[in-house]
Amino acid sequence: MGIKTVAVYSKEDQYSLHVRFADEAVCIGPPPSRLSYLNIPQLIAAAELTHAHAIHPGYGFLAENAAFASVCKEYGIKFIGPSPEAISKMGDKAAARAIMQQVGVPTIPGSEGLLTSVEEGISLAQAIGFPVLLKATAGGGGKGMKVVQDAKGFAQAWEEAKREAQAAFGNDGLYLEKFIEGPRHIEIQIASDSTGRACHLFERDCSIQRRHQKLVEETPSPFMTPALRKKMGQAAVKIAEFTNYEGVGTVEFLVDKYRNFYFMEMNTRIQVEHPVTEEVTSLDLIKEQIKIAAGEKISGHNYQPNGYAMECRINAEDPSKDFRPCPGKITHLNLPGGVGVRIDTHIYAGYTIPSHYDAMIAKLIVRGQSREEVIFRMKRALEEFIIEGVKTTIPFHLHLMRNTKFRTGEYTTALLEEMDLNN
Repeated sequence: MGIKTVAVYSKEDQYSLHVRFADEAVCIGPPPSRLSYLNIPQLIAAAELTHAHAIHPGYGFLAENAAFASVCKEYGIKFIGPSPEAISKMGDKAAARAIMQQVGVPTIPGSEGLLTSVEEGISLAQAIGFPVLLKATAGGGGKGMKVVQDAKGFAQAWEEAKREAQAAFGNDGLYLEKFIEGPRHIEIQIASDSTGRACHLFERDCSIQRRHQKLVEETPSPFMTPALRKKMGQAAVKIAEFTNYEGVGTVEFLVDKYRNFYFMEMNTRIQVEHPVTEEVTSLDLIKEQIKIAAGEKISGHNYQPNGYAMECRINAEDPSKDFRPCPGKITHLNLPGGVGVRIDTHIYAGYTIPSHYDAMIAKLIVRGQSREEVIFRMKRALEEFIIEGVKTTIPFHLHLMRNTKFRTGEYTTALLEEMDLNN
């Protein structure tokens, strides 16, 4: 697009590729996130120092922080994302549930707002029936989320969830939902411009997860029907229009075995898994974000998938030890290639993976004309993807590509619990 870029980085990220390839780079603090990537004054100072016109917040840290979006507006810097008001409405999971009830989108039974005490949570959980799910109101990525099986384990789960939420988001507010066992996790990508025009870019199936964190995403979902896609797409567009949403975003749903869908949350930002949608629409969603932020209009029509795509998140984790993080130095790296293979990454041979941040080090995305072709192509690409010096999730993904339930598309969010990851 001909736009010059400024990278910000913590001292521990000084050798990351985004620092090397940006036009300018500014160090914003020491490794701990609260002193760097969550430090709003430092970010604004970096923008002013480099005369930046806009800030793209990525898909973590302050990407769904209404206060940050407000500060950007106050300083005349365009926040590439929705308004602070829209983030507050939809980024706060408890408030979003109330909006869904106004627009008639089904929601999972749960608390009307934030819980104020353990006792209130236990009482509500007993009323709707265990198991239940405690969730961080400002959450995402599985942080601050705990399944509670009975009243006896509620207090411990409450403390753990509040601790995680405070550390990850600076907000320890929790709400409660009925835990739907063995559902599909299906999300709808939406885009909406400043005129109020919205459209959807159909679904992504994100049901392959561990501890509520996604590992594999694909589109179209093997569970989806044309009628269900239409209903879920219309619901997502209705939400965007009702909230005057501006930008790209994702409406996430849980879908039970009878194909009843329930609103779960809205991510008011770009998603980690957005490349699978790009591969079957030929749209650059980051470019679309920037164009919308610049006041341009979207096409307005709802998209249909053209082909199939799948993404495997490559994490520096040891799957044989409950996905324990494995930071360290990469001694050798070979990236796969060929038709229909894409890699988004910041790593290289000699790069040291830091211990302070998320363990994801690469995204491997493949596309093809059929789901079967995609699975075969992914298997081949994973076999060619060599990372030495640290443990990664590549062996897990190869194991998954051979799993019968996965290959037939007959899986749910419980698949990893059923798999033997050591064989």
